Amino acid sequence: MDPLQFLVPLGWLSAVGPVLPFAILVMAFANLATRHFQHKRHVVQADAGDGVERYTLHTITNVGLLLLSALFTIHAPTGGTILSVLVVTMLLADMFEFESRNVEARNDMAVEAPKSAIVASGLVLLYAAYYALFFVVEGIWNTILA
Repeated sequence: MDPLQFLVPLGWLSAVGPVLPFAILVMAFANLATRHFQHKRHVVQADAGDGVERYTLHTITNVGLLLLSALFTIHAPTGGTILSVLVVTMLLADMFEFESRNVEARNDMAVEAPKSAIVASGLVLLYAAYYALFFVVEGIWNTILA
């Protein structure tokens, strides 16, 4: 018996649960792509002399990753919790990096790449790829650990 079965109807989650790692992997790739476009846009905005603004598609991929990791936590508690911690770390790094880009743009400084957010996003991508594509290395992994 699932302890949450009376609080939240989660029957639909068992149907989409096996697909969640692949959706998270696609969203992590999209997040890295939108991060690149956001940085290019921030450089252009800083050269124009204005402050920088958030890139809407990047915000959507951030929220999407957060929601998917929360769903994945319900489906696979251990893997989902690890992924959720990585995603929250990425979101915090994004928040601080955005504020840093704002300061750089307002003070006519060179706009740097969001290094900590890129590393955090890379870790999310690596863990999502490991979880989604484990079937590729499963035979070798079981041979090594057996």
